[in-house]
Amino acid sequence: MSKYVIGVDGGNSKTDYYLFDLNGTLKDHIRSGTCSHEQFPESYAKSYSVMHEQISTLLARGGLSLADIAAGAFGLAGADIPSQKAQLNAVIERLGFTRFAMDNDAFLGIKAGTSHGYGICSINGSGVSTCGISKSGKRLQVGGVGSELAGDEGGGFYLTRRVLRAIYDSFYRLGPETSMTEPVMALIGASSKETFMDRGLEGLVARSLPYTEIVTTLLAAAEQGDAVASGIVDHSARQLAYSTVGCLGHLDFDDDKPVDIVMAGSVWAKAASPIMRDRYMGFVSGLTGQECRFVLLQEPPAAGAVLWALELALGAPADDALRAKVIEAVR
Repeated sequence: MSKYVIGVDGGNSKTDYYLFDLNGTLKDHIRSGTCSHEQFPESYAKSYSVMHEQISTLLARGGLSLADIAAGAFGLAGADIPSQKAQLNAVIERLGFTRFAMDNDAFLGIKAGTSHGYGICSINGSGVSTCGISKSGKRLQVGGVGSELAGDEGGGFYLTRRVLRAIYDSFYRLGPETSMTEPVMALIGASSKETFMDRGLEGLVARSLPYTEIVTTLLAAAEQGDAVASGIVDHSARQLAYSTVGCLGHLDFDDDKPVDIVMAGSVWAKAASPIMRDRYMGFVSGLTGQECRFVLLQEPPAAGAVLWALELALGAPADDALRAKVIEAVR
């Protein structure tokens, strides 16, 4: 009888592989580099070889084989559009899994952040993504491809670009002045408006800009009534609300029951200022007639992979005691 599950949380920089038994006891854990196909010249072939190596190690250390694994769940960065999801499903089948769930790593927030395992997750970290799982198990991802084409107008990278653009506009393109100018110039090391674009472009290309500090400056300025900052925050919060409500409307949630909206990522969960969160929640509530419960994700997303695998193995979401045991072990 298969007595174990494997949960994988594969991000763009690191991957966590967890082995649990069906009672929610942590048996082993490996943390390694990314397994995302988007990070390798060899693409999906390299994803397979990386995951095969780590999962083989995880099993071998416990004297196990895949025959001992009741189910697996994989939340993977780079699983954004149907063609990518199909390729990654094929990779996992090639690994030898027969009962598994695989989707974008954003879906793990739903499994980690809700007791029943369904709802909506809005990610607002370095980038953004919105995903949903209904009670029937239907899934949908909106955005998450890193492009305004899909409404991905949030996250630290996007917000930083908007701040730099607003300051540049105030210098050269008849834009209104903003209180963000001096602190942001200091943050990027620009001594004058003539050197501003040099420093900004260098940092964007190298991805070395102080994104967290610039977003903190933006939110603080918006709270203090800066019209430019407020406009950026308002636009981003509204775009993410459109993605959330659009996702909700395409899934078969019960109209008469509240839907959990899990908010995850550093801009949602860690920002000192609540101004963007508050505006987002207000927009969502105004755009849908569905009652929503907003939850800031405090649980580790990797726990969602384990809970998802246990749900597949046991045929139902983990009860409160099992859920708490898994979360504490992963934390």
